[in-house]
Amino acid sequence: MQYTFSTRRDFLRNAVMLAGAGVTAPFMAAMKYDRDAVLRYFRARAKETDARVKDGIERNRKADATLVFKDAQGRPCETVHVKVRQKRHDFKYGANLFGLAETKDGAEMAAAYRERFAAAFNLATLPFYWKSVEPERGKTRYAKDSPYIYRRPPIDLCLEFCEANGIEPKAHCLNYADWQPAWARGTVEREKELLEKRFAELAARYAKRIPMWEVTNETLFWGPTQHRNSVFFGKRDFVEWSFKTAAKHFPSNKLVINEAAPNVIDCYRATRSAYYMQIENALMKGCRIDGIGIQAHAVWGTNMKRVASQARFEYNPEHMFRIMDTYAQLERPLQITELTIPAYSEDPGDEAVQAEIVRNLYSIWFSHPSMEAIIYWDLSDAYSWTAEHVGSLCRRDMSPKPAYNVICDLFGREWRTNFERDVGGGRLSFRGFRGTYEVEATSNGRTVRREFHVGDKNPETAVVV
Repeated sequence: MQYTFSTRRDFLRNAVMLAGAGVTAPFMAAMKYDRDAVLRYFRARAKETDARVKDGIERNRKADATLVFKDAQGRPCETVHVKVRQKRHDFKYGANLFGLAETKDGAEMAAAYRERFAAAFNLATLPFYWKSVEPERGKTRYAKDSPYIYRRPPIDLCLEFCEANGIEPKAHCLNYADWQPAWARGTVEREKELLEKRFAELAARYAKRIPMWEVTNETLFWGPTQHRNSVFFGKRDFVEWSFKTAAKHFPSNKLVINEAAPNVIDCYRATRSAYYMQIENALMKGCRIDGIGIQAHAVWGTNMKRVASQARFEYNPEHMFRIMDTYAQLERPLQITELTIPAYSEDPGDEAVQAEIVRNLYSIWFSHPSMEAIIYWDLSDAYSWTAEHVGSLCRRDMSPKPAYNVICDLFGREWRTNFERDVGGGRLSFRGFRGTYEVEATSNGRTVRREFHVGDKNPETAVVV
């Protein structure tokens, strides 16, 4: 059996494909992307932003560490040649893994997708949309050989890839009314019963393998889709019930709430923002919310005047810092859970603007003490949720855009601590980016390797050479 969804997004994707090799949708070609307009807030505030970013990264993303080198008798080594290599970051940076099962474009494309993903990220969002993991009641699509659905790879296939490449999986999400299957709609009591059954089944199968679960998503959107799919969605206890039920079935997992950019970034009203008050209300009612998700899809249609106007929100450092500072008051880690930065075309100048925006935003978010993860939404334009914006990190042929290279460079070089030196006196202190390291120490013809962590809990590590 093969499940397929015919949607506007599929139509737009096909329109791009039909436009020919290396081109964008025809209506985009006639538009002029005002590059200076979308970058004006970054550039106008560059000096103060750079100062805060540099200070924030030094304060919030690094920690002091000391390596103590001793011989087998416990005496300090007089001279040691040391190589220190950071293997993993504590900070999470990733993308959704929705293109993993797309093999219709050939084995080379599929292999390139896997290679690009594994080379760039340490976190992957997996598609737990109820409508696609259980399109028919009782017929789940968890197994690797499950029926195909576009952009919805089977969970077991995703986990196999993540575990083989040292990538942490994240689940998206438990109770998302937009993707509740038609067969589950009924009375509030019936929907709760079916939802709890879903929570229990997912916990039994995946709780030990997936540390982080988004529980609710986009609950501040109040359109016909949610109400058509779910009677429960409009009730006052939707968020509270979802988190308390999730906490019961996932007692050791991280539970995250998630909301769309228009309801967080655009409609920002400080502590009177609807999303802020929703979270505060849930916490006051005893819900366990372990992380606050903020979407940042900078997708505002194709009217370039509106695109330039919207830059005052998503592409404004002052506004973005203000939002993070406000939500940090809830004393929960923040995540950029879904990010799309449109390039609008494959013109090198447009791709360069996309890369500049990515560098600016990642730096701002990475510098903030409350931010713990940044997740890009779609690796490739070949399998993108919004093909008309050409907003992925790789082109349709999986060649990397400058934005992809920016992310690899930031986390692989600029924000990574690696060095080699000779150490005397048996002691080496340094300040490095938080994460997991390997030290290779050579003294008196003997070489040892040891893994250690740079963070607040383990400031000193002993190495016997």
